[in-house]
Amino acid sequence: MQGDTVLVLGNAHLERRFRWNGGNLMTLSLEDRTTGAMFRSVRTLPDFVFTRNAAAAGSDGRLTVDTLPATACAPASLRARVEYTVDGLDIRREFRIYADAPAVACQTWLRLAEGKEAPAAVLDARGGEENAADRKNIEAQADMAVKSSETVLDRMSLPGVHWHARAVEFSDVTDWNDNLVWERDIIAYRKNSYRGNLLFVRNGVDGNGFFFLKEAPCSAVQLAYGRGDFTADFGTFAVTGVGVEPRDLSREWVRAYGVVTGVFGEGELAALTALRRYQKQIRAPRDGRDEMVMMNTWGDRSQDTKVNEHFCLEELERAARLGITHFQIDDGWQEGKSPNSALAKGSFRDIWANPDYWKPAADKYPSGLDPVVERARELGIEVGLWFNPSVQDDFAAWEKDADALLGLYRRYGIKVFKIDGLSIPTKRAETNLRRLFDRVGEESGGDVLFNLDATASRRGGYHMFNEYGNIFLENRYTDWGNYFPYRTLRNLWQLSRYVPAERIQVEFLNKWRNADKYAGDPFAPAGYGFDYLFATTMAGQPLAWLESSNLPEEAFAIAPLVREYRAVAADFHAGIILPVGEEPSGRSWTGFQSLVSDAEGYLLLYREAAPSDEGVVETFLPEGAKIILTRVLGSGDRRVRQTVGRKGALCVSLPAENSFVLYKYSLEK
Repeated sequence: MQGDTVLVLGNAHLERRFRWNGGNLMTLSLEDRTTGAMFRSVRTLPDFVFTRNAAAAGSDGRLTVDTLPATACAPASLRARVEYTVDGLDIRREFRIYADAPAVACQTWLRLAEGKEAPAAVLDARGGEENAADRKNIEAQADMAVKSSETVLDRMSLPGVHWHARAVEFSDVTDWNDNLVWERDIIAYRKNSYRGNLLFVRNGVDGNGFFFLKEAPCSAVQLAYGRGDFTADFGTFAVTGVGVEPRDLSREWVRAYGVVTGVFGEGELAALTALRRYQKQIRAPRDGRDEMVMMNTWGDRSQDTKVNEHFCLEELERAARLGITHFQIDDGWQEGKSPNSALAKGSFRDIWANPDYWKPAADKYPSGLDPVVERARELGIEVGLWFNPSVQDDFAAWEKDADALLGLYRRYGIKVFKIDGLSIPTKRAETNLRRLFDRVGEESGGDVLFNLDATASRRGGYHMFNEYGNIFLENRYTDWGNYFPYRTLRNLWQLSRYVPAERIQVEFLNKWRNADKYAGDPFAPAGYGFDYLFATTMAGQPLAWLESSNLPEEAFAIAPLVREYRAVAADFHAGIILPVGEEPSGRSWTGFQSLVSDAEGYLLLYREAAPSDEGVVETFLPEGAKIILTRVLGSGDRRVRQTVGRKGALCVSLPAENSFVLYKYSLEK
């Protein structure tokens, strides 16, 4: 391909055109084929920038197009692979297009070109650009120039000056953070940087827009991080920071952070739906694998003092009475002792100096895990385990870790592993961790699901590693007085606007424990019904973070609710779940809407300690539509007919504070 050759990528929903430029692609246009909106570039700049001379035409550019068949975790997709060389670097960019998503995903790999020891003039994403506070007054055209040393994953350069944007930043490390989503609204002016994994850009003239999703950890823990994740400069928008430094480069391919570009029409629902339609392609749910009501006993703070065969067998009996589907044994099942052991403080250093580290502890499980696994299967429960990969030396022992996980899968049929203790300080660590996950996934035929802990350290956050399982969101304990049901609900509610709720494990605890630690607190867990605590987790994957042996008999009265929820959970989670109503505060009317189709879905609504029996909840339903609501779970009227008000408003009636209702709705024709 030479000269002015144009590469066209797209599906029924969008089309993106590039100037070939020897493989060093430059976007010419992005079209929303649903609305007809066209975004045309006014500057032909390279979409990917890693070196100072990156605008040059690529050499040895080549294109390969193929179809990737559906796997156990993802639907079929079209893949366009572009490879070229520039500035002493071989660059490979793979574009993925799913039939049902109005978006194009791009994954980039880098390596040193043959015979090169270092690339030419790599940009330093950590610094070099002047601080905005040091810029001079603008009195002439030349004063507007801004020197840049940013690495760029993707960009759009568009005409006009009436561009509105929203940057969304996320926080994990949830042992330390209870505010997980940060939004910043922007009218693009002169060049400035913004943090976040998401940038929604809307044309103020006609309301149409596009989004960038940076598939990377949260901003605070990314590799090779500079001043931000995005820049906005009038109509020019770029995704910055590729997550690779010069020292990471060799003759082996190294993977940069990913980027997704999507299009949407007018309105908030259009933007959020476009994003979610892509996110739902990354890991397609499979019957019997992705839905779970899990119990993990670590939430009652016994740590590893009780964990043994007898304890697990007794817990299983009560878990079955509750309706639990997965029983996960946390730290303490294994022969090796971790630093969190209350019995004998161990270490994660040199794990493989003990070849039996990841075998069942002989003194606790004299017959291995067989009695526990077999009884669980008789009760219709899957057993899961906690696992901490060998973090030292950038996961250099990843193959041994993979062997251990696959051994447990093959020996006992363990399919769900909580992955804890991760730290990803280097690109090598990230690469080895992917190798671990990929090998286990491939050799288990996609059977194994990882619960990826987001509570501490440098991990994948909410937008990386999504293909491997779900997110273990947070540790909260009544022992420490930091479990408040409305705050757990708030975290799920805020995240669900931008992260699929069905991929998030959310905890409910034993409300009867440690009541003295909440004396006089109006939002103490003991003030809520146990059924309500379970209901606060239903938009996600419920996690009973407790020992069932510590529950009073009255707790088991939620079993019918759990059973009925399980019957509808897969259909509820199949929809696009978005937050509705007010932000949970302990006194609000709030909830979630699952849009299963244009005409059907679910509304999961909560009345917190709001003073009136009736409230108004704004939803994503169309104004003026006639709607029928049929109660599936909870309190409230069995059947309701209403006309949807302004901003999707519905009148809701619930008879008691801290109560809930799950409605299935349909729009009348």
